[in-house]
Amino acid sequence: MRFTQLPLLWRVFAINATLLVIATLVLALTPVTIHAPIAFVEAVLVAVGLILMLAANLLLLRHTLLPIRQLIDGMRTVDLLRPGQRLVVGGGVEAAELVRAFNQMLERLELERRESGRRALRAQEGERLRIARGLHDEVGQALTGVLLELDFLAGADSDHGDRLRAVDDAKLAVRQALEEVRRIAQELRPEMLEQLGLKSALTELSRRFADQSGVAVRRRFAEGLPALSDEAELAVYRVAQESLTNVARHAAASEVELTLEPGADSVVLRVADDGRGMGETAAGNGHGGLRGMRERALLVGGALAIKDGHGGGVEVRLEVPAREAMAGTSPPAG
Repeated sequence: MRFTQLPLLWRVFAINATLLVIATLVLALTPVTIHAPIAFVEAVLVAVGLILMLAANLLLLRHTLLPIRQLIDGMRTVDLLRPGQRLVVGGGVEAAELVRAFNQMLERLELERRESGRRALRAQEGERLRIARGLHDEVGQALTGVLLELDFLAGADSDHGDRLRAVDDAKLAVRQALEEVRRIAQELRPEMLEQLGLKSALTELSRRFADQSGVAVRRRFAEGLPALSDEAELAVYRVAQESLTNVARHAAASEVELTLEPGADSVVLRVADDGRGMGETAAGNGHGGLRGMRERALLVGGALAIKDGHGGGVEVRLEVPAREAMAGTSPPAG
């Protein structure tokens, strides 16, 4: 059996026992003698021998315990928002077992985080749907009823100019409120995504963004994209929505490029602007909803990259697995 395959206890014992045996042999087989009281030269020899033994012991133990130190350092660098990170199994028996146990724990944490995140995301989207329907069905209908009443009043009192102008102002305010309700409902739940698909939803999203921000949008959507699950399509839409929001708020850009391209059993979303770029620590601190985008990518098994663009600005790249790829890699039930 190799020395590194011995348990840690026996390796430490072997190192110390070897040094003690060497010291005993030196005393037994060399002409070194120690008198009482000890002489100065003898004291120097004993001190030198002790220092050499301690130094050798320290160096040997440091090398033996190095895999545990490396394991501790590796544990501190693991980020659950970047799944797939695993420590290399190595070192002695205990260190290898600790690494394997830690890697298994990471797998369980990633799986549990993904499943709990999906449940939370479904609950969040369900709540958004309920609020959107409430705004559309209840508030929207109430405002529509008010608008009809004002139309009736305007027709009945057309001879009174002041009242007519007041009614017109009220009608304008109600129309603006209706538009705001529709806008909020669309942001809460993208109905077009459910009805017409991802490309149409992104087209409408970018059109509204261009109208409201004045930033030109160049769209390029490839044909024949792999099919995505509902959760993956929603993640792509939300990341695009958050990216465009960040452009409007922070980038001071004049143009945005929005693309959808096929990947390796995946679909790749890319949002690139020509603005002033991202702060040095923005991505690391979760600036501009970046942490939320990473969470969404993680929940659908995707990968998100945020970096400086080639010609300035920021590029957000999201790759999500296709429906067939997700089905092929899903864990077995139970």
